[in-house]
Order: sequence, then C-alpha cells, then structure tokens
Amino acid sequence: MAEIKDLRSSNRSLTQTASGNLIPIMNSIINLSVEQLRRAASIKEQIDRLNTELDRLLGESNGETIPTKTRTMSVAARRKIAAAQKARWAKMKGKTTGRSRRKMSASARKKIAEAAKARWAKAKAAGRKSL
Repeated sequence: MAEIKDLRSSNRSLTQTASGNLIPIMNSIINLSVEQLRRAASIKEQIDRLNTELDRLLGESNGETIPTKTRTMSVAARRKIAAAQKARWAKMKGKTTGRSRRKMSASARKKIAEAAKARWAKAKAAGRKSL
C-alpha cells in the first residue's frame, strides 16, 4: 500500500480531476521512470490475480454471460391459457356499461299501445297533425 501511495505522490498526473475523471493515461506514462512502470505493471497483475480469485470465491463468471435455459410450454398448457383468455374476454364483452333494460310484459305493452292510439284518435278528431 505504501508503494502505491509513493507512486501516486511522486506522479501528480495520476490524480483525479475535479469532475472525477482520470487525466489521460498517456501523460502519466510518459512521466514515469522504468522502475515505476515495472512496479505499476506488477501491481496491475496483482490486482488482476486478486480479482480472479475473488470471482472464483464468489462464483461469478469473468464477464461471460451464462446461457439461460429457455422454457417451453406444452401444447395443452397453451390451449388452457388461450381458453382462459377467451373466457375473460367473453366475460368482459358480455357486461354492459350502462343500465340493463327493463323488460315489459306483453299486457303492459298492449295497454301503452292502446293509450297511444286513443291519443292519436283524439288529436286527429281535433284536426291536428301532430301531438
């Protein structure tokens, strides 16, 4: 750890800018001595080895995606799902959004029709063409 701090303190171009981005690496490599470059390379290799060991311990892959199994559904299951969906749609379409209409008995309709005919007969007798 002390060696890393020494490397950073001896080379100010490895520090971060105010925005948090690293200054371009080329500027920092140019200013390093051969010994510092060797030390930086060995530290990088050590970090890579530790990351590999950590991944192995945690059971993670090295950025490779693990193939997932595709689930297939049987034809019977698909038919059941389709039938259930059709039943849901039928249930939704069967419902009316407004009030349900009231049914009138045949005798009640007959009474209303007779009353309307009587009104028209009275209106025609009076010489009117509309009610």
